[in-house]
Amino acid sequence: MIGTIFNCAAIAAGSVIGSRLKKGLKPEYEDILLQALGLAASAVGVNSLVDAMPQSQYPVLFIASLALGSVIGERIRLEDRFKSLVGRFSRAENSGGKSLAQGLSAALLLFCVGSLSILGPMRSALYGDHTYLFTNGMLDFVTSMVLASSYGAGIAAAAAVLFVWQGFFYCLALLLSGSLNEALLAELSVIGGILIFSSGLGIMGVRKFKTMNMLPSLLVPPVFFCLVSVWNKIAG
Repeated sequence: MIGTIFNCAAIAAGSVIGSRLKKGLKPEYEDILLQALGLAASAVGVNSLVDAMPQSQYPVLFIASLALGSVIGERIRLEDRFKSLVGRFSRAENSGGKSLAQGLSAALLLFCVGSLSILGPMRSALYGDHTYLFTNGMLDFVTSMVLASSYGAGIAAAAAVLFVWQGFFYCLALLLSGSLNEALLAELSVIGGILIFSSGLGIMGVRKFKTMNMLPSLLVPPVFFCLVSVWNKIAG
C-alpha cells in the first residue's frame, strides 16, 4: 500500500498548496488554469480510450454499459445526492459559479477513473511494483493543486475516496492472484476514458455532462463478465 499512501498524500499536499494560491490568484489566471486542466483531462481520457479499445473483446459492451449505467445513475439521482452531500460542507459558490461539488466530481473522476489508478494498486499487490502509483501520485499532485486553486481545500477529501478505491483493487488483486481477467480491465479503461473526457469538457465549460450519473456504467462490465463465466461453466 506504499504507492497508494504516496498517491493520497500527494493529493492532500497539492490541495493545501492550491488553496493557498487561491487567495492571490487573479480570475484570468484561474480561468486559464481550468482550461489547461480541462484539456489535460480530455487528453488523458482519449489516451486511455485509444489504448484500451484495441484490447476490447466486446466492442459494443462499453456502449451498453454507458447506456444502462447512465439510466441507473439518473434513476437514483446520483449526481443530485452527491451535490447535496458536498453542499453540507460548502454551500457557497464562487463568482464564477464553480462549486466544491463540481470540483470534487471532476477530482474523483480524474483521480479514480483511469488505468493508472486501477492497474497501479494491482501491480503493487502482485509484483511489489509501485511505479504506476508513484507516477499517478505526481500527476494527481499537480491536478489537485490546480483544482484546489479554483474550488478550495475541500478537494483534499478526494484523497480519502481514492484510498478506499485503490485499496479495493489492491485487496482484489491479492484475493484473485493469477486469475484476473485482462479483458475486464480493458473494458473498464474504455469506459473510464470516456468519463474522464466528458469531465474535461465540463471543466472547460464546453458542455456540462451529468458525468456522476454515468459512474454506474463501471459496474456493468464486471457483472457481464460474471454472467459470461457462469454461462460458460453451465454450457461446458
